[in-house]
Parts: sequence; C-alpha cells; structure tokens
Amino acid sequence: MQRLHARYPFLEAARESVATAAVDLAVVVEEDQAVVDRARERVLSALGDGTIGEPHRDARTELLSYPVARVLVSVVDERVLVRRYARAEAETAHERFVADLEDTTELKSVESTALEFSDLLAEFDLESAVYERGDDEYRIEVGTYLPLAAGCWGDEWRLVNRPLVDGEVPVDEGDLHALLREAIKSRIEDGLPFDVPDAIADELEDDVAEIRDVLADLDLTREIDTVVPDLFPPCMKALLDDVQKGEHLPHHSRFAITSFLTSIGMSTDEIVDLYRVNAGFGEDMTRYQTDHIRGETSPTEYSPPSCATMQSYGDCVNKDDLCERIPHPMAYYEERIDDAEDDDLEDWRERDEEATSAE
Repeated sequence: MQRLHARYPFLEAARESVATAAVDLAVVVEEDQAVVDRARERVLSALGDGTIGEPHRDARTELLSYPVARVLVSVVDERVLVRRYARAEAETAHERFVADLEDTTELKSVESTALEFSDLLAEFDLESAVYERGDDEYRIEVGTYLPLAAGCWGDEWRLVNRPLVDGEVPVDEGDLHALLREAIKSRIEDGLPFDVPDAIADELEDDVAEIRDVLADLDLTREIDTVVPDLFPPCMKALLDDVQKGEHLPHHSRFAITSFLTSIGMSTDEIVDLYRVNAGFGEDMTRYQTDHIRGETSPTEYSPPSCATMQSYGDCVNKDDLCERIPHPMAYYEERIDDAEDDDLEDWRERDEEATSAE
C-alpha cells in the first residue's frame, strides 16, 4: 500500500488498493488495534480541533484507518458528526495538496507522497472543465463551478459577483484550491452514514461509545439558548466588539462571529440588527448570509471555526488560560456557561434585557 494512498485515502486508487489487497474490515477491526485506534483518533480530532490528527508512521495502518473511521461515523449516525468529519478530512487534504503543489524540491519516485495538480483535476473529472489562462489565472466552466462553490461561504463566491466569460468563471489558484477542497468534502460525505454489519459494529462498541460521549460533552447536537457576551471566548468578544463599533470585518471574521452567534441560539433578526451599524450594511445580503450559515437556505448548517482555524486567519486574540486547553470557541463558551452560577446567568440575562429595552 503506497504512502500516497495513505496521505490521500479518498482517491479512487487508494480504494482500489484496499480492494486489491482483499482487506476484510471485519477482520481488521477484530485483530488490528492500531488501525482502530488511528480511526478513532481521526474522528475525535475532527470533533475536537477540526483536523484528523497526526498520521500513523505505517502506511497500511494510516490507509485502513480511513474506511474504519467512516464505519465509526456511520455507526454513531449523527448528522453533525458526518459534517464535521467530512470537513476535517477535506481541510487536511487541502493543506496537504497545497503544500505538495508549492514544494517542487521533492524527487518523484514510486514512493512519492506528493499529488500532482493534473492528477487531482483528473480525480474529480475536472481536467476538461478547468483551463489555465496564465500565471495564477484559470477559468472553470460555470456548470462545474456552481455546485462546488455552493459550499463556499462569502459574497465573492456568488455568481453575480463573478465575471462570466463565454460560459466560464475566472478564478485564481487559491479559488481553485478551495473548489477542489469542496469536491473532496463532497466525496467523503457521500454515502455517510451507511449500514454497518452487526459483527463490525459490535466489535467497535467501545470506540463508538467514546465518540458519543465526546459528542455529548461538546453538546453539538443541540443549540445553546443562553447568550451571555461576558462569557464569550476572547476571540468572539473581540469580533463582536468590532461589529458593534461598525468596523468592516473580512469575510472569514464575519463568518466566524455569525456562525458562533447562530450556534448559541441568536435569531437571524437579532444578528441582522447587530450588523446595522456597519458601513455599507445591506439587510437582504446580511439576512441571506446568516440564513445560509444557519442552514435555512443551504444544505449545510455551518459550525464556528476551530481555534486552529481562528489562529490561521489571525482572529485568535487576547488568549487566556482557558484558551490554552480548549480546542474550539464553542467548547470554551460551554465550559464558561457550565461554570457560571445560575444566579449570575440570570443577572446577565436581566442586564441584557434592560439594555435592549433602553435602546
């Protein structure tokens, strides 16, 4: 089993490699604990920090952990887990292939782990729909662009904000990489969850229970109906403060605070009202974006970015001690809510209601 397949297990060639080796997953989950452990880590890391954890040094273990992870996700059978797992796998693949494409120093060999750009396009039948027009300039057929861009957040992905030339949409290299990430996410999510034979499910009972416990602790399957800005993580406090000052937020920052506010129970109307002080505020667009993030006008209910993602975009600011041991803004907020006394929460709610009435 090739290292390339272990690095990119969603490839058709990786699937064929497993099939050719006549791997019996029932035997694997019963006899190969290293594979099961790595599969469980993929899923738990997806929930924790939006990654799939560190790859196993053994290519066979790493590759087989991917189908076993899909089995675990299917047995747990929670839509929020499917979304988070697929997104984590796709984000990791995106980071890896971008690094591969930027690194031209690796000598190609049979054991190379690098993925060629042409191979990646061919993998998703995009080679005939994407055209290179110059340095960092590409065009993609509009019929191919639309379904891939549907999962991308931000005004810039809407077709109305893109020039359309002879049925083709101009994109730069970063845009094209983002579209490929969406293609990967769709493939990974496709077919999940699926029916798992009882023999395999029974063997993974303890691992499934651990994943369900983490889901319950994160409480991602329900909304928090308590909005207490005093308890927000520092990053969200800073973004909310910027919104209330009327400052313009870049798309990633706007997505972060909006998805956080929808996740803690704020209504679209309440969020739209927050943005009214922004220069260039447009109610229809703000409402559309908020409903899109909420899942009202899109097939996906978006969750706030992980702490790692917030750091990568420069939105992680004013870190405190709790930030050092929390992988996600929602986990931070939930812990602060849990630690707060009921009387304190009631005082905060009353203050918010009084402030709202005064306005």
